[in-house]
Amino acid sequence: MLDILKAVLFGIVEGITEWLPISSTGHMILVEEFVKMNVSEEFWNLFLVVIQLGAIMAVVLLFWKKIWPFGKKKKSGKFYIKTDIIMLWLKIVVACVPAAIVGVLFDDKLDELFYHPWCVAIALIVFGIAFIIIENRNKHMTPRITKLKDISFQTAALIGVFQLIAAIFPGTSRSGATIVGALLIGVSRTVAAEFTFFLAIPVMFGASLLKIMKFGLAFTGTELVLLVVGMVVAFLVSMLVIRFLMGYIRKHDFKVFGWYRIVLGATVLLYFALK
Repeated sequence: MLDILKAVLFGIVEGITEWLPISSTGHMILVEEFVKMNVSEEFWNLFLVVIQLGAIMAVVLLFWKKIWPFGKKKKSGKFYIKTDIIMLWLKIVVACVPAAIVGVLFDDKLDELFYHPWCVAIALIVFGIAFIIIENRNKHMTPRITKLKDISFQTAALIGVFQLIAAIFPGTSRSGATIVGALLIGVSRTVAAEFTFFLAIPVMFGASLLKIMKFGLAFTGTELVLLVVGMVVAFLVSMLVIRFLMGYIRKHDFKVFGWYRIVLGATVLLYFALK
């Protein structure tokens, strides 16, 4: 029962931090220091990735009309394909390629090299500073890309390069890296956030599938319950957080998240230095 409550806590943390550009990894490392589930290390590594499926289902549900490429005419009942959404998915695939290649080839090695508090804390601080600098630079600039359809394949590829940084350095924050990259090349905040959400769909499904394939399907009953609880909680919390973020960035910039990252990164460094 205690582990189920812990799974609820981790689901809440995942649902909040996956979509806000503040690094779910940084928060999970801190929470794990004080709250540990009674599971094997292999299952724990799987749990951290697979509960993201709950978070991603929130994106699928909230943005279904923007990502589902098939429609049905009301009068004739005939199905048709929405070419603009097909083009959007092609751009998402282009943006996913760099991180997908690195993830498949070097997933375990990257975790071994960079998945520790010092790297995570530095990434938190560096990208926190980047948010503040870019937002200050963009303060009096008009974004050149204000609609999803205006994102070109070249722009998608550039955003994909920033996502690659997040794939290499835990603590960067996947959403944080892609949003910073998008803002830097002239994408509006709203479009940057939406494209980041959509980009997460294949990335998270792919990462979860990779972890499950490595772990196998030999879950115990308890492990299965923990996974389901974590995913459901992450889904419910993500629904609220995504709605909040989309409303927030229509009137505010990302600097508050930059300052938060800096404070969190400094906290992580201080905690592990004194530990």
